[in-house]
Amino acid sequence: MIRKIFTVLTVIFALMFINGGLNKFFNYIPVPPDLPVEMVKVNTALMEIVWLMPLIAVVELVGGVLLLIPKFRALGAIIIFPIMVGILHIHATVALSGLPLAIILSLVLLWIMWEDRAKYLQLIK
Repeated sequence: MIRKIFTVLTVIFALMFINGGLNKFFNYIPVPPDLPVEMVKVNTALMEIVWLMPLIAVVELVGGVLLLIPKFRALGAIIIFPIMVGILHIHATVALSGLPLAIILSLVLLWIMWEDRAKYLQLIK
């Protein structure tokens, strides 16, 4: 039962990042009009660096796809980790309304990484 829950959460997590990456390229999810002023400033600053959002989009897409392939799940989690740290930081400092979801997603990512801990231990042996 735990294995099924883990698999479902991993697939949902991966699909969220694939969706986020695709949205950065195609802008099919509208930006909410009631964003906090600080969040608008952060988004504007990120858009000023022309190459940054496409890079984040590619990382989200690649990481999300790798998470869907069990053999490469550990690599996908490592690739997504810095993005997740950024998401958690922004929601902890600027947009507090998204903090609960950011914490849940961070915990799911940590669970994914914990399940593949043997693969990570090989890196430091």
